Amino acid sequence: MSSDANREVKRRSRISPDRAAGLFALVLDRLREVGYEALSVESVAAQARMSKATIYRQWGGKPELVIAAVRSLGPLDVDGIDAGNLRDDLKAYIAQYHLMTAMDREMNRAVAHAIHRDARLMEAVRQALVEPGLAALDAILARAVGRGEVAADCPALPYVKYMLIGTLASEVHLGDTIDLDFLRGYVDHVVAPALGLPPAR
Repeated sequence: MSSDANREVKRRSRISPDRAAGLFALVLDRLREVGYEALSVESVAAQARMSKATIYRQWGGKPELVIAAVRSLGPLDVDGIDAGNLRDDLKAYIAQYHLMTAMDREMNRAVAHAIHRDARLMEAVRQALVEPGLAALDAILARAVGRGEVAADCPALPYVKYMLIGTLASEVHLGDTIDLDFLRGYVDHVVAPALGLPPAR
């Protein structure tokens, strides 16, 4: 379990990190097997030999429990990205998201399909995963503007997040399998030119 997840468990409950890790692993297994909609707190509680009341008290409900389980796989390491140039920062950033999706494609597909039917899950995903990632991307772009790599009024800046999210989402929605070479090429030949960066050497 990630250090962030450990701290969250200790802060919110008396459940030991080891027991929480076992619960999270069970949730992820069920998510892969039956999908989000068929997954129930009741079945998870029974398999984990934990009361439903304990789960609801500590995590609030199914959406929050699923997100806690996903986060237990390890945090996205995007906050510390700073290679000194925008091209390499963007490649490092998109590589982190690729690592997360490639690590467990079945689980990610289950969550991606479910968020469109469950507003609480969508909000939990947004708060736990999307907003921190977008804040890190904003910081990367702001540093590039500060270094003079990209003009502050570059018309492509507001669209960068959509360019990156779109190509990552294609694995789920188009069934494509995308590797790191493809993503690096995407940065070089699509994102970088749109931002006015010089051609890759």
